[in-house]
Amino acid sequence: MSGDNLQIFSEFLGTLILVLLGNGVVAAVSLNKSKAQNGGWVVITLGWGAAVTIAVYVSSFMGPAHLNPAVTFGMAVAGNFAWNLVVPFIIAQIVGGVVGATLVWITYLPHWEATKDEATILGTFSTGPAIRSLVSNTITEIIGTFVLVFALLAFSQHKFADGLNPLVVGVLILSLGLSLGGPTGYAINPARDLGPRIAHQILPIKNKGGSDWGYSWVPVVGPMIGGLLAALLWGLIPV
Repeated sequence: MSGDNLQIFSEFLGTLILVLLGNGVVAAVSLNKSKAQNGGWVVITLGWGAAVTIAVYVSSFMGPAHLNPAVTFGMAVAGNFAWNLVVPFIIAQIVGGVVGATLVWITYLPHWEATKDEATILGTFSTGPAIRSLVSNTITEIIGTFVLVFALLAFSQHKFADGLNPLVVGVLILSLGLSLGGPTGYAINPARDLGPRIAHQILPIKNKGGSDWGYSWVPVVGPMIGGLLAALLWGLIPV
């Protein structure tokens, strides 16, 4: 496998693991008759932080481990990533999200029938707002992703002990979830939301309702804008 193809594969595999473990903890806490049901928001944010850490460890020896179209786009704008790989990376990330969400569905197969609430089922695949206000929701996603991408760019200026960087990124995701995740469920990643939403649309999930495509642009557009703004600000800082 060539260097570029290996990097593209690493984005697919890393995002698959990210969504499998991240959406897996949401399913564990949300679905009826799960042993982890009602574990709460702290469990979800801890699970997502751990999911990102593991996914970065799995994929970073093969590539940059962006695992997020907003990160890939932001890194390219900042001059830290080749533009010719942006589209292949984003496609690989979204496909990884679809496959990861499908594996969550298989893992919890009996629990979909036991869970009757359509919104709960959708929430194990994609994000949704606590209070639906598309402009406000988009701004929340912009802010969260801005912090994510700017922090990742700042991390690049530090020398971490070998193997420590994925743990630091996981703490960043944990912090974002605890502090900024309440309004929208902190997608901060178009592939993490769009890939599983596609899976929700096409899979024969018991008791599912609609996939809420009217909201689906928010966790795509917001993060991409946030990543762009972080990269533009980074470009103004002499490093």
